[in-house]
Amino acid sequence: MSVDVKMAWRNIWRNPRRTILTICAIAFASLLLVFMLSFQFGSYETMINTSVKIHTGHLQVQADEYQDKKSIRLVVPNPEKIANLLDKIPKVEAYTFRGQAFSLISSKERTYGAVVKGIDPEREATVSRLKALIRQGDFLSKDDTDQALVGKLLARNLRVNIGDELTVVGQGRDGSIAATVVKVKGIYSSGIDEFDRASIHIPLETFQEVYTMRGVVHEVVVIADSLGDIDTIKRTIKANLLSLNLKKALTVLDWNELMPGLRQSIEMDLVSGVIFYFLLVLVVAFSILNTFLMAIFERTREFGVLMAIGTTPGRLTKVLLIESMTMTLVGIVAGIVIGSLVTVYFQSHGIDISGASELLSQFGITGRMYPKLSLLSAVSGPLAVLIITFFAAIYPALKVRRMRPVEAMRAV
Repeated sequence: MSVDVKMAWRNIWRNPRRTILTICAIAFASLLLVFMLSFQFGSYETMINTSVKIHTGHLQVQADEYQDKKSIRLVVPNPEKIANLLDKIPKVEAYTFRGQAFSLISSKERTYGAVVKGIDPEREATVSRLKALIRQGDFLSKDDTDQALVGKLLARNLRVNIGDELTVVGQGRDGSIAATVVKVKGIYSSGIDEFDRASIHIPLETFQEVYTMRGVVHEVVVIADSLGDIDTIKRTIKANLLSLNLKKALTVLDWNELMPGLRQSIEMDLVSGVIFYFLLVLVVAFSILNTFLMAIFERTREFGVLMAIGTTPGRLTKVLLIESMTMTLVGIVAGIVIGSLVTVYFQSHGIDISGASELLSQFGITGRMYPKLSLLSAVSGPLAVLIITFFAAIYPALKVRRMRPVEAMRAV
């Protein structure tokens, strides 16, 4: 250990109370940054996975332009070929087929427009949370033909309950009138008003028969093993689609394209979070600045004596910077360690948000949130503290370079 480092270490503890308070401030800021960033990133992953598992999936294979037009005629032909393709991709957790068409839904008392979705009950249960969202009645079984699942708000608007009949009238793929009568088997509530107010689900085979689909579907919905696998799966599906030589072009969309509103919400929350973290780091930086300005004022005479006996201003500046960086590093290391331990605890046990805000409930998140500790969340915040406190310490350290030994020794 060099003489300068020893000197800096001893100087730090000349006023232990002030040193400990400064280190604690840095440690608390680092702890808070580690936990809050981990919580923020974890909440984004929860938000994405919860939202996609309600209806869109991580990825969808659709006919080109279907996402914009939602035309019943834009279909995915030979869905079994797509199924064979997906079966060969190891990072695909599950997939299902869906059809959908806008129709009029009538009860004995009222009529509303809604999206009728045809689903494969067995596959749907592996892809979405729809089965878990049933609040009354039961989920569809593979043998059901004239049963339907209805959103809670739509059921309230239509004034229907379990076992009541609904008349569905729409247009088939060939232009014919599509009409059928179904019974309400289950009522679901996702927390997303738009979804609960404007959709019903019927068995896919019934949908294909009523809407003259002839075995084709509108969406192939894919769930990945993790968010990190989505890009790889998307590229693989796109490459394999070209090898199928299909007559009509198909496209692969990920959750960013399927739910742009979710992406925008995450970006807005991230920006507001960054502003808060920046202000927090600034407070810590001013704490460091105040500590070293006070230290310089108290030791002005000492610096004058040191310079008078031959110590260069550059060496004194170096010692002061070593002092500031030592306190900062001690605080940051303590903050990272404690913050990581706190985050790991809540990563296992979760944080109860049963009284979730309206924003979170719109994405179906009403249970527990789990922080996700990563290298980025553990390092990025404390690194920002280190950089900003370094620049904050430069100013008081540079004041020493402008001191004149005679004037400094006369200071009281």
